[in-house]
Amino acid sequence: MRKQTNSNRSEKIASKVQTLVSEILQHDFADDNLINSISLVGSESHGGMQFVKLFFYCRDNKDETQKKLDEITKTVRFLLAQKINQKYVPEIRFAYDNTLERADRIEELLKNIEK
Repeated sequence: MRKQTNSNRSEKIASKVQTLVSEILQHDFADDNLINSISLVGSESHGGMQFVKLFFYCRDNKDETQKKLDEITKTVRFLLAQKINQKYVPEIRFAYDNTLERADRIEELLKNIEK
């Protein structure tokens, strides 16, 4: 019998990291309009909870926002280490979530089929 991995724990940690990083972005980067325009919409844990991928959404400037998030990742992780109650602080990575854009595209295609 295979040993079950505790994916529930990794989901909880990913969710906790998402919440804490969201707070960090709101409080410590409040003066940055580009960072304030994003929403963290999801998270997933990889590599035995060593990495957490945080999904963000923004309406404009996706590439510029991604670049800015990549620049501040080390600072955010340092601030996360001060807030998280764990022995190990996972690496974090930001990725754009294009779910809404895909949903709009599918809706558009379905409307075209009806015509």
